[in-house]
Amino acid sequence: MRFTDEQIIGILAEHEAGVKCADLCRKHGMTVPEAKRLKTLEDENTKLKKLLAGQMPDLAPMKELVSKKW
Repeated sequence: MRFTDEQIIGILAEHEAGVKCADLCRKHGMTVPEAKRLKTLEDENTKLKKLLAGQMPDLAPMKELVSKKW
């Protein structure tokens, strides 16, 4: 069974809310390959959030500079 993008986003949101991966797999009837894919997506999501958080302080001075009138 393949999941739509919306379903994957919903499952990831459930995980972020604290639902364990094994529970999500049972709830959504995921097979082992799908569970592995979900785990990979969770890991990628975590890395992207860390990357974004690391870039946010760098963006603040740029936003201030752009907002100034020349």
